[in-house]
Amino acid sequence: MVYKSFRFLVVVRILLLIASVFLLVYFVDQRKHLVTSIILVALILFQVINMIRFVEKTNTKLTQFLESIRHADFSTSFSDQGLGKSFEALNKAFNAVINEFRSTRAEKEEHFNYLQTVIQHVNIGIIVYRKDGKVDIINKAAKQLFKINILPYIDDLKSIKSDFPKQLLKMNAGDKKLIKVFIDNELLQLSIYATEFKMRGEDYILISLQNISAELEEKEIESWQKLIRVLTHEIMNSITPISSLASTVYDLLIDKNSETTKLQLVDKEDVESIETALSTIQGRSQGLLNFVEVYRNLTRIPKPNFRYFSVKEMFDRCILLLAPKIEQLQINCNCNTIPENLMLTADSDLIDQVMINLILNAIDAVKEKENPMISVSATAGSTGRIIIELTDNGCGIKPDILDKIFMPFFTSKKEGSGIGLSLSRQIIHLHKGKITVKSNLDEGTTFKLTF
Repeated sequence: MVYKSFRFLVVVRILLLIASVFLLVYFVDQRKHLVTSIILVALILFQVINMIRFVEKTNTKLTQFLESIRHADFSTSFSDQGLGKSFEALNKAFNAVINEFRSTRAEKEEHFNYLQTVIQHVNIGIIVYRKDGKVDIINKAAKQLFKINILPYIDDLKSIKSDFPKQLLKMNAGDKKLIKVFIDNELLQLSIYATEFKMRGEDYILISLQNISAELEEKEIESWQKLIRVLTHEIMNSITPISSLASTVYDLLIDKNSETTKLQLVDKEDVESIETALSTIQGRSQGLLNFVEVYRNLTRIPKPNFRYFSVKEMFDRCILLLAPKIEQLQINCNCNTIPENLMLTADSDLIDQVMINLILNAIDAVKEKENPMISVSATAGSTGRIIIELTDNGCGIKPDILDKIFMPFFTSKKEGSGIGLSLSRQIIHLHKGKITVKSNLDEGTTFKLTF
């Protein structure tokens, strides 16, 4: 096998070429055997071409190897018998690289199939589409949600709702929307969340869709039940004594023993009792009317009149208004804005009302503390949203009522209407914001407003 090695074959070809050249020179020098000389020239040319092709075999293999990679054709294998260890090593290296690519490709395909299986299996609708609206992926849940088999383009969702595709194409990373659509005369409330990513130099949008109609209905029913419980409680508190006192007055005035209805004689003491009863009935009736009026006002919050104002000036206004009460209870009240010239776009009157409600609650929470403290701060968050926090070191809120404090007319105070926090949350929602609360018993409470 050594004599068949690449090097040996190259040396043999070189020696044959040299021998052929010497013979050609000899015959040309002798100036005879013209035909033989021509044959030798042709033989030399053939040997040179053959030598070039033989030597360039490595380049041919390398080209074939690179073409296989470029076209992702990993079925090629390289082998040469009897060309020596250098070629064996080269072929071994080529085959090793091809096998590695083949393994990587198989791994990627397995990973892709795994992701496809997961995407198709989840019960949340998923759609991936390009900026031009061409759909790349849609899972089974989305198809079932929209009752379709294929979705080549987002524009094809116009059949569900005319502006639905436009709303989806306008979504950017982190956007959330709640969209109502009718499919087969059934109302669906879709919670949609979007994210963006780039693949092969092209931007893609991935949206998740979930029908939350059942959850919203459940929450709505729960909210109505809570509200009805509060309303019935307040109404019964007024109606029960009114009914009882009316019955008492009836017994004092009407003679039940008589065959016909007639007034019975009453003494001075009975007159006083009737006067007291009627006065109480009038007071409770007026209280009930006031309660209904407050409830009606709670549903008539004016539309916000947005303007650009200083957060620091808002803090100063609220603290100045409540300064007598703060000084009387010797409360240490700190206000801080970062940066100091922080501005907010909102209805200043409505936001003032929210801040006053929260500060009054904080004052009530810390009034029994030895070193009462209230801290109000405002910062610009990383996303550009304004965050206002009001913290106190008061008695805190019990965990079992923490989820009820924003309910209309719910209050844990002896004196309180229970509409302050409910009204505050409605105002913040009108500003497309959010109000949250954290509290620990005997440690304090923090209300967070996000605009």
